[in-house]
Amino acid sequence: MADWLWDGGRPSVDLVNTIRDRKLGGRETLRTPADLAAWLRTADLPGDAGDADLRAVRRLREAIDLLAFPDVSAADRGAVAEVDDALPRTAREAVDLVNAAIAAAPPVPRLALDDAGRPVAAPREETTAAAMARLAVDAIGLLTGDDLLRVCAAPDCGVRFVDRSPARNRQWCSMRRCGNRNKARRHYDRTRS
Repeated sequence: MADWLWDGGRPSVDLVNTIRDRKLGGRETLRTPADLAAWLRTADLPGDAGDADLRAVRRLREAIDLLAFPDVSAADRGAVAEVDDALPRTAREAVDLVNAAIAAAPPVPRLALDDAGRPVAAPREETTAAAMARLAVDAIGLLTGDDLLRVCAAPDCGVRFVDRSPARNRQWCSMRRCGNRNKARRHYDRTRS
């Protein structure tokens, strides 16, 4: 499994999770435009990725993280691969960045006329800006909806996810990963005592 394939429950949360091990300082998985292109394909989003696209997607990712998880400390946010002065530092900057992503490539269908002058649906743009617009629209739904957002309780993880458990009390990004490690650690501590 590729390092950035963690199901956060929504595409915008999956984007946020492209920084791994946030509680340990963060590890960037979108290091190159090729990494971004691979992530976009896996997320079923359009786009060819260049250096400018990579920087723009990282900014959008950090804006979504800042808005969706405002109580997370700066230390637990993790480091973006390249220090970028344009990263949002306030909620207002983050909102402006999300809105700019939508404005750059409206993700809604558009109307066009065919050769005979009849109305037809125009094809969607297949650019990274269009992918960012879709992610931004998803982020708006995430931020204004009633999804319960959580950060993995493991002391070394930091994966963000939507809690859809029946009791709304999920603690781990994955029972196979962090949940199992925690259970094994508790068992070891009990048997050692």
